[in-house]
Amino acid sequence: MTNEQNIDFVLRTVEERDIRFVRLWFTDVLGNMKSFAISPEDLEEAFEEGIGFDGFAVDGFAPLEESDMLAFPDPATFQILPWRPAERGVARVFCNICRPGGEPFEGDPRGRLRKLFTQTEEKGYIFNAGPEIEFFYFADDELPTPLDNAGYFDLTPSDSARDLRRNTTLTLEKMSIPVEYSYHSNAPSQNAISLRYAEGLSCADNIMTARLVVKQEAFENGLFASFMPKPLTGVSGSGLFVFESLFDHEGNNVFWTEDEPGTTHLSDLAKHYIAGILKYAPEFTLVTNPTVNSYKRLVPNGEVPVYTTWGRKNRSALVRIPMHKPGKAASTRIELRLPDPSCNPYLMLAATLAAGMKGVEDELPLQEESTVDVSLVSERELAAKGIQRLPRDLGEAIDAFADSELMRETLGDHIVDYLLAEKRAEWEEYNAVVTDWERHKYYAGF
Repeated sequence: MTNEQNIDFVLRTVEERDIRFVRLWFTDVLGNMKSFAISPEDLEEAFEEGIGFDGFAVDGFAPLEESDMLAFPDPATFQILPWRPAERGVARVFCNICRPGGEPFEGDPRGRLRKLFTQTEEKGYIFNAGPEIEFFYFADDELPTPLDNAGYFDLTPSDSARDLRRNTTLTLEKMSIPVEYSYHSNAPSQNAISLRYAEGLSCADNIMTARLVVKQEAFENGLFASFMPKPLTGVSGSGLFVFESLFDHEGNNVFWTEDEPGTTHLSDLAKHYIAGILKYAPEFTLVTNPTVNSYKRLVPNGEVPVYTTWGRKNRSALVRIPMHKPGKAASTRIELRLPDPSCNPYLMLAATLAAGMKGVEDELPLQEESTVDVSLVSERELAAKGIQRLPRDLGEAIDAFADSELMRETLGDHIVDYLLAEKRAEWEEYNAVVTDWERHKYYAGF
């Protein structure tokens, strides 16, 4: 539908479905959901002129003297919230953030991804992505105490979250977000939900919605859902595995090529795209893994990436090529195993898309496939093969990000400068805190 048709549909639905509140959704730079509600009477004006709000109150937006912002609802994202009453109901719509003159606000994460998606489309490609999101259920938000001892795909009475996953899936599907599957993940109380692929901007919107729905369903059942990358010591952390591919305007998957049986079926374009991801991964790790805690997950264990490698069966690779349906053109895609669910999905997809497209633009050669856990190989040997070590902690990620021309070009000065200031302060704060581990290790010995 055209934008005008979408607006007409939304206005008609609001009237026919007795919608009393329309929540305008957007995110701050760090990926926290922000929202304010307007009445249906103001919705048509919002589509045409935007709704003013104070950007100074939103982390990473604007200083006090430049705080006037406009939120323009994107009518294609309109959905009724199924957990609110049907009578005098509530709907939501994601927004594009602009300055008072109508120009896009450079600090709007959704706007940065939208701009990059449009540039990619102008080059002849449609960027598609599908997320698989891991998270934990706990009894409350005070202590991360596991509720079960189940493992991967277990179907046992000890899997306490079966009904929660079912309710979450049904709620998402009511909001037109198809769920491919959900399951109990590896660690106690760890769960995962996989969403069907969508165009890049819709994928990021879906991730934001899914995180809220997971927390909402847990809250309504007296539980707490956490997307913290590593809430428990000694078990797996939570990842946000992202499947990416490019299609042309005729609907053909340009990552696929006819090839011999048993090969990757990756086109030259796909190989250049992967090479770009691998080259620039250290520079965008601050975006995909933005917290101190993120790096407690990224330790050598054969399950998560710590080096810039790719492979088919190797789950320690940064980029994995799923081989569920080898040779099927539409299914050819890459899996990024680095991101975690604490990231801002708009910035994460923008950063990884930019890296991949830079590889395509520069026709970067793809290094040889990694078939083993390279953490067992010396770093000198890896460097000779062009394999880089990913940042070991938030401090290293900040340094790599600060030196990245590609990230500054992709995300803009406003977002880059804010992230650097915020994350440097977080890193310094963490380094000044005395932990329980230190007290246990050193207190009695000195």
